[in-house]
Amino acid sequence: MAFEEMKAAVAAILDEIAKRPQDRHVLQEQLRAKIAEFEAMGLPIPGDLKVFEEDLEDDDADDLFDNMPV
Repeated sequence: MAFEEMKAAVAAILDEIAKRPQDRHVLQEQLRAKIAEFEAMGLPIPGDLKVFEEDLEDDDADDLFDNMPV
């Protein structure tokens, strides 16, 4: 898959995350798989994609404590 096609596939996943935030965790796994494809092919990972994926991970860490009694 060419670099531009992979970027388009990532853009589609990001659009789905925006449309279906309730399915974010499933879509985040798809995003991680695409990032792994970039790495496997030796392609550069776009900086904004790295930042977005890190932000999603930070949100996951916050979710761990959402049901903790205070």
